[in-house]
Amino acid sequence: MALALSLGRRGLGRVWPNPAVGCVIVREGRIVGRGWTQPGGRPHAETEALREAAGAARGADVYVTLEPCAHHGQTPPCAEALIAAGVARVFVATGDPDRRVAGQGLEMLRAAGIIVETGLMEHEARIANAGFFAKTELDRPFLTLKLAASLDGRIATATGESKWITGPEARRMVHAQRARHDAVMVGGGTARKDDPALTVRDLGVAQQPARVVISRRLDLPLMSTLARTAREVPVLLCHGHDADRALRQTWEDLGAVLLPCEAAGGQLDPADVLRQLARHGISRIFCEGGSALAASLIEADLVDELISFTAGLGVGAEGLPSVGALGLGRLSQAARFRLAETRPVGADVMTIWRRPGL
Repeated sequence: MALALSLGRRGLGRVWPNPAVGCVIVREGRIVGRGWTQPGGRPHAETEALREAAGAARGADVYVTLEPCAHHGQTPPCAEALIAAGVARVFVATGDPDRRVAGQGLEMLRAAGIIVETGLMEHEARIANAGFFAKTELDRPFLTLKLAASLDGRIATATGESKWITGPEARRMVHAQRARHDAVMVGGGTARKDDPALTVRDLGVAQQPARVVISRRLDLPLMSTLARTAREVPVLLCHGHDADRALRQTWEDLGAVLLPCEAAGGQLDPADVLRQLARHGISRIFCEGGSALAASLIEADLVDELISFTAGLGVGAEGLPSVGALGLGRLSQAARFRLAETRPVGADVMTIWRRPGL
């Protein structure tokens, strides 16, 4: 199952809106088939593993990280494919909460006389597909917030200089993290100030994550990198219902996808932004700020994972903080995360924090 989980992770960032599943087929102690969800979500992991195993799948054991699907979509149900292949046992890490599956895949297998066992490495499987579970169960994507700051928590000097606080190794790590997410997200202020590309570079990836910008008024530069490349790599613009109609049409003509979102307190409601992105199929978001967006997501309790890169320099109180105002009166009101990992990355330190329970 550990191998199946490792295989499944190969699909992270490339298979949305589907989950990234891995499958291993074993017969008489020998691996005869391996598979993982392919780019775009199809073929499924079980189909790939069965194709490799061919006739050796009969009487074999199958290890799969998510309950095999039971519904007819663009492909036949994987549960039916396993039954037709004549496998003997199926070990499933965790069930599928999708109402079209939700236990029906397991039921089909058992009804066909196949031995089914569940719960093997379930926690690891839920972490690996946290985005799929968040989208299915919470109607929002799994959200990772990335912060890169000085020792005193600053992301730029008072004059706005920010390149580069962290070193090249940390920046390369950020590109690798982008590649494991369905979308990279920034606020409108960051898009206007930095003119970011938000793409994965120098890693040879075949599929880029979507680029998401949150801008209530859509007052974004029309000659920006995002505007020029919207037909090459998807650009999703989350805007208010009151955004100028002419600007909406212009961005659509440039190739962007527009997602109208509800406003709250003069700004877009971050919960509705994530809800609209989930309904578009996005299950994993890598948010790179800025500070106001980071604060709004933390305040709304929408951050599942926080990755911080800390550089060994001080900028001072006049610098721009990595997280904007939260309006906290007491420490007990502050969101607390669980430490998951700490390690050096070049001259910097990367720390990963997760929501308690993950």
